[in-house]
Amino acid sequence: METGRFADEKADFDPRSWLRKYRRNSIGYITKMLFFYHGIGIGLLLAGTAVIEQLVPDYEEPSVPRSLIGVLAAGPIEESLFFGIPFYVFNSSHVLIVTGAIWAALHIFNTPNVELASLAFGNWLFVVPSLFFSLRTWASGKGWFAVVVHSAWNGIFFAAGCGTGELACTTLEEDAVFNAGSMALSAALLAGTYALYRWRSRKARNEFNI
Repeated sequence: METGRFADEKADFDPRSWLRKYRRNSIGYITKMLFFYHGIGIGLLLAGTAVIEQLVPDYEEPSVPRSLIGVLAAGPIEESLFFGIPFYVFNSSHVLIVTGAIWAALHIFNTPNVELASLAFGNWLFVVPSLFFSLRTWASGKGWFAVVVHSAWNGIFFAAGCGTGELACTTLEEDAVFNAGSMALSAALLAGTYALYRWRSRKARNEFNI
């Protein structure tokens, strides 16, 4: 086993460990992993988009109007549905490869027109490494941090896109039902995920005490 100041980081950077929980689970340490995986995502986004623009004639990364409530609600909704709930139901990080892959693939269709020249390939490439960040963060017992980071990251890109004029942005959607539904669904999924966490924890304690 490798020793040294950054031995844990080097071990967790190794792709062979990407389906396992982190060697340490402090917030500072997981933040390092956040920048590691998102750094890979940015690299894939830039390199992949350049390749796609050469292969697909007239390709243009789509720009979809967004609302602040929508991008913030995506954190608890997506993390709960595709990572937290499956993890606690099946008690396996390997299941998250399947649910996470579905989550990542859905990002390709974040476009107003489902045509090859307007699919969100760059968005998909960026989130693929994030799949492993969320998987490992939930497995390491810090699922709440994955939820917070997801919404915060969305919020940062929302602000950047709005500030540069790349996105048509609003604070709320015009449909009041959508706004209320987003908040209600976020709260319900977080509550359900927490209930599953408590159930899984009690089950683990009972099995340990047998």
